[in-house]
Amino acid sequence: MEEKTIAIKMAALTAALLTTGVLALSMGFVFLDKQEFSENENRYLEKLPKLSWEKIESGEYMEDMNAYLCDHFPLRDFFIGMKSKTEIALGKREINQVYIAGDGFLIEEYKKPENTEQIAGILKAFGEKEAVAQAQVKLMLVPTASSIYQDKLPAFAPVKFRQMETAQEIYQISGLSPIDCSQDLLAHKEEGQLYYRTDHHWTTYGAYIGYLAYCREAGLEPVRLEDLEAKTVTEDFKGTIYSKVNDYSRSGEPITVYENPADRLTVYYEDTKETTDSLYNLDYVEQKDKYSLFLNNLHPLVEITNETADTERELVVIKDSYANSMVPFLVHHFKKLYVFDTRYYKWGPSAFIGDHPGVTDVLILYNMNTLDTDLGVRGIF
Repeated sequence: MEEKTIAIKMAALTAALLTTGVLALSMGFVFLDKQEFSENENRYLEKLPKLSWEKIESGEYMEDMNAYLCDHFPLRDFFIGMKSKTEIALGKREINQVYIAGDGFLIEEYKKPENTEQIAGILKAFGEKEAVAQAQVKLMLVPTASSIYQDKLPAFAPVKFRQMETAQEIYQISGLSPIDCSQDLLAHKEEGQLYYRTDHHWTTYGAYIGYLAYCREAGLEPVRLEDLEAKTVTEDFKGTIYSKVNDYSRSGEPITVYENPADRLTVYYEDTKETTDSLYNLDYVEQKDKYSLFLNNLHPLVEITNETADTERELVVIKDSYANSMVPFLVHHFKKLYVFDTRYYKWGPSAFIGDHPGVTDVLILYNMNTLDTDLGVRGIF
């Protein structure tokens, strides 16, 4: 009888705790402030859906309401972080297509490319356009951490889809002058950190190694790293891969920028009509998206003039965000740089080059992990 009484009391206590928990979470959902943007996930959260008969009838309203409730669940970041941390503690080594790799690295999975021939054909067509015949066109396809840091990947991670084999195929079909920086990166992987542990980009040191490869192929004398002024602008960078894994216990990492005291720069952003003398917008240091400090985030066209460049050459850069941290090294060698993000520039770099006979060089730079789906590649004409 006593045991039955204890069991009844335990059941009652459990029910009371569950009821209290549900009520507390419900009250929290009602009364706590709702965030519009998740810093941890680097995305806007769902808004309260508008009620309409059409949406109810189609089922869209309930889907939107479910997404809204999930995004604004009380203590959501805490529970998501606990879930990821528990999974890692139990030995899980892949979360949201991200490998929990060695030495604290989070490395994105490289998926089998599906558009290699199409992309190579687009690049080939660009190189054959009469408007760009005046310039030396070079193509740099940058491997990501999954290629250079294969030794850090979990043992089960597939390596059958090799980035640089795909890159070599694109180089061959496109007919463009290749800059294969993969061997340079491999040769320096023990000398410094080439990629961020929590982000998909290469570090500024990795970008410098890419710059050395470009100088070698372009016949330029590179500036020594020790001749540049280095400044660590943050110690707390947590990038895009951090946001995918949601292990909020991970510490941030530094971003270092380099400036050449010999350069005298004018940087003009065509879309905002803003002019500055710096390639960095340090306001982003106070935000989650700290990598956007390079070239002030995303712009269709950035025009850079260097009064003290060591050549009279003019360079067009057609690129993704990997190039943003390499441009500060390149500016020393060109009187003018025109930096295009063709996801947003709608008038075609080839026509621009044809209208600017001073352009002597073109660099097309993309990273291999996003090349297959990057809409900018399709807009390089």
